[in-house]
Amino acid sequence: MYSIYIKEIVSFFASITGCVVIIVFLALTGWFMWLNPGEFNILDSGYANIDTLFFIAPWVFLFLIPAITMRSFAEERKTGTIELLLTYPTGEMQLVVAKYFAAITLILLSLTPCLVYYFTVYFIGNPVGNIDTGGVWGSFVGLFFLASAYASIGIFVSSLTDSQIVAFIVSAVLCFFVYSGFDGIALLSPLKPVNTFLVSMGINEHYKSLSRGVIDLRDLIYFVALISIFIGGARLKLQSRRWQ
Repeated sequence: MYSIYIKEIVSFFASITGCVVIIVFLALTGWFMWLNPGEFNILDSGYANIDTLFFIAPWVFLFLIPAITMRSFAEERKTGTIELLLTYPTGEMQLVVAKYFAAITLILLSLTPCLVYYFTVYFIGNPVGNIDTGGVWGSFVGLFFLASAYASIGIFVSSLTDSQIVAFIVSAVLCFFVYSGFDGIALLSPLKPVNTFLVSMGINEHYKSLSRGVIDLRDLIYFVALISIFIGGARLKLQSRRWQ
């Protein structure tokens, strides 16, 4: 499992995918937060917060994370190396988890430089430190779990096809639906109890909850369950090759 994990990390940066993802993520969020005039610009808003990062990042990740995960299994299936991987002493679950953790590592490398935004606002605030630290750290936790959920969806979709383009498109659409699709469906439902349930099925509700700075066990359970479902689905898809 460890060797597969290292192989994935190396391949990310050998093909410049890793560098491109990190640079694009930081460039887009930095542009909206510091350079682009308007309500999202921290200097123009006059408020000591980095809410723009946590509003923009889920939408940027909708495209970047499928770009990371699209090759995970699709490329292996297309080149035929998936058969070799399945002969390794590690089981299907270890194979899926190794590729998933590699994607998570790249996500962490993307998020870590964003701490500069927090410390910058912390020190330029008036007075110094005039920022909701609890809310910021809760938002970082929420953003990490959101990105982790996107990665599990991308890994699952990649296990279904041998086309990286198909994997990218389907992953992006599915991530969008799980993020905000349930909110849209809830607006169409006339029954309030059903609305509440539908909204709670989407990532956005739990992401916003964590962004308030309170780590609620129910939100963590939701993300762990969602990730487990898609990781389990990818494992089941790999196991199905043995049944043919």
